[in-house]
Amino acid sequence: MPLDYRPNDRAFLADPFPVFQQMRDDDPAHWSPHLKAWVLTRYDDVKRVCLDTERMSSDRLRPFFSSLPSPEAARMAELMKILTLWMVFRDPPVHTRLRRLASRVFHVRSIHALRPNVEALTAWLLDRIGDKPEFDFIAEFAMPLPALVIMDMLGVPRDELARLKSLSDEMALFIGSARGPADKYQRAEAATHEMADLFRSLIAARRAKPERDLLSELVHLEEEGDRLSEDELVAMCVLLLFAGHETTTHHITNGLAALMRFPAQMEKLKTNPALAPAAVEELLRYDGPIGAQVRIVQEPQAFHGRDFKTGDRVFLMMNAANRDERAYPKPDELDLDRHGVPHLTFGFGPHICLGFPLARLEGQVALPAVLARWRHIEGGSGTVEWMDSMVLRGMTTFPLRVHS
Repeated sequence: MPLDYRPNDRAFLADPFPVFQQMRDDDPAHWSPHLKAWVLTRYDDVKRVCLDTERMSSDRLRPFFSSLPSPEAARMAELMKILTLWMVFRDPPVHTRLRRLASRVFHVRSIHALRPNVEALTAWLLDRIGDKPEFDFIAEFAMPLPALVIMDMLGVPRDELARLKSLSDEMALFIGSARGPADKYQRAEAATHEMADLFRSLIAARRAKPERDLLSELVHLEEEGDRLSEDELVAMCVLLLFAGHETTTHHITNGLAALMRFPAQMEKLKTNPALAPAAVEELLRYDGPIGAQVRIVQEPQAFHGRDFKTGDRVFLMMNAANRDERAYPKPDELDLDRHGVPHLTFGFGPHICLGFPLARLEGQVALPAVLARWRHIEGGSGTVEWMDSMVLRGMTTFPLRVHS
């Protein structure tokens, strides 16, 4: 059967895994005319590129912005300034410096300290759902939970949730969309400008009067005379808020959907909540929230007999790599007792997601709590829509019907 890879086809977005398997078997270094880029789908290839910071670059936005005509670039000034300061889009030594500074306050110990707040917010959101027999799991639970957690960390008032979610959706039009409205750049620029203004005011307030939050620590952080600049602070806050809730929303939602697809595994976690740490890793492997990472070729090299030239874009398909039968036995099955090589959902090596431990913690708390709340969970009325995104993998709505 000829390979038919159309990254924004609705059927593919809903279930990309059969196509990914064909790509891994028949064309593991695939040239996509749709993306005008290479697509890698095997575990070893994706891991190899993740570890290669010399011949592969993460700095993919600055070349794009520099290629824009001056009038268009001027209309996207704030978007350009903020996104090009995100550490995920920078290479060493800039990436190394930004990550080192951020890691001084955003580390495993500080994240473990958030467990009581995550547990309290989880209980509050489930209580707020109450006895509703049907509801949208994303709108009522999976979106507000990680958003409120990261907002609390950054000292953002909780009543800003709806506005920040709207702004984040507008930014996602640029950051992750494979296809979008004609005005997506303008909308992303306006949203980034508004979000940056919010954080500038919060940063000014923390300079004048520190609080007990991560934002105050970032504002007053200094290491051997090195500090984050005002623009770097704003960019880091926007990154933490955007990435800190978008990926975890989809992690929790995709995880619940996977458990519903494998009732025996759902029952195993329900009767043994202590299995949560291992369960979360398997759920992240099985259908994780990251669709792809992107690199730019810095030196000519070959994959499976195909020549990658300097300047070529390369899409690393994380969910495809996580289902590679060369790395995992029976990869299309969910097995909460699985052991083996680590999944690549949040990357690997120097660029592994800084907030990965937080996403892990929220999944470990949220999913057992959801299973304990209702005796039976099934799909509700209405259709499930999957996001049209290359970078994120998740649904826009997930209607559920529940029985206590």
